[in-house]
Amino acid sequence: MKNPLHYIQKYQHRSKQILGINYKQFLQLVQQAELMHKEQQAIWERNKVRVNVAGGGRKPKLSISEQVCLCLFYLRQIPTFEVLGMHFDVSKTEANDTFHYWLKILREVLPASLLEQVNTLLSDYEIV
Repeated sequence: MKNPLHYIQKYQHRSKQILGINYKQFLQLVQQAELMHKEQQAIWERNKVRVNVAGGGRKPKLSISEQVCLCLFYLRQIPTFEVLGMHFDVSKTEANDTFHYWLKILREVLPASLLEQVNTLLSDYEIV
């Protein structure tokens, strides 16, 4: 199957249909998400007890932009993780793990919707 990121890089005008945002917004989101990802990785590395040398282990199969695209593609299209993995050439478990990791980061990067902001206060929820 064709990777959705490769498709929207070739046909940038179709990005909004596939991901829900235009290509320029996608690139800006990837930059912000990558910064947040690097901050979280630095914090994680400081607290980690190392057994192996840093840089060891299997390298990620998807680039950061592909991982963010996977998350946005899932949120827009809602495929099963099996189908999502087929699109991005990863296993369904890898697709699931990638989605949930980047979802946490995107929640921090993107502004919350009005319903999420007032979800904690019932009186505000009733007004909305």
